[in-house]
Amino acid sequence: MSIATTRKPTLIESMACGGAAAAFAVNFTHPIELVKTRMQVTGGGIGATMSGVMKEGGVAAFWKGLPFGWGRELSYTSVKLGAYAPVRNAIGAGPDAGIGMKFLAGALTGGFGSILGNPFDVLKTLAQTNTKGVGLGSLVSDLYRDQGIGGFYRGVEVNIMRACVLNATKMGVYDATKGFVTEQTGWGRKDIKTSFTAAFVAGFFMTVTVSPWDMIRTKLMNQPTDKKIYNGFADCAAKTIKEGGVLSLWRGFIPIWARFAPQATLQLLTIEVIYNAMGYSGI
Repeated sequence: MSIATTRKPTLIESMACGGAAAAFAVNFTHPIELVKTRMQVTGGGIGATMSGVMKEGGVAAFWKGLPFGWGRELSYTSVKLGAYAPVRNAIGAGPDAGIGMKFLAGALTGGFGSILGNPFDVLKTLAQTNTKGVGLGSLVSDLYRDQGIGGFYRGVEVNIMRACVLNATKMGVYDATKGFVTEQTGWGRKDIKTSFTAAFVAGFFMTVTVSPWDMIRTKLMNQPTDKKIYNGFADCAAKTIKEGGVLSLWRGFIPIWARFAPQATLQLLTIEVIYNAMGYSGI
């Protein structure tokens, strides 16, 4: 389809494209996230964690909690990924704007999307760390019985902060890197080589900035449904540092990067493909 026939998607159209791209990508990255989450909770290494998952339920166990993963992508990521371009354009942070404005657009869409997706985040985390064979329905009913609606929004403060940092880095670096690559190589912004390079770079920087927030969020969301271990974000951060030092906030860095790099690449390449197929202008 020629560039002349493309148009900017509406907010709803773009969110639908973002949700579809993310729901597709999570099928491939969910096992990596499951290993990362268990490492953060148990403090174990990659080999021991993967071995434990295999003993627990075989290869299929790596996809435990995937339905909640789909729910998260269709809510949270449809906003943080799909709404980015329309919001960026609305605040005047187009392709030629400074990286600061791109970070702002990413932070806005990431923060709002995290509020929508928090219940799925909580349930996904509980499902991924569940080693007792509790069914998905029981996880939902037990959480509601013990903590009510509020239980589905535990950890929401750190989740919003994490989402703002994550999406600002992801979309801001991706958008800015696309411009840099285009200038340096002569490739077009819609060229798959440009998108792939920019997505890979964004995945690395996401890991560096988000790992501490990811660690604290996982610990807050993984608290038992019938008791409270941490009294909010600051308490969790302080106890984590006291137990394992500052660097413990980056525990699981390798599996986080192993998840973020392919996930960012898959999501961003897929949404660009969907945009092109629908005749929309890309990011």
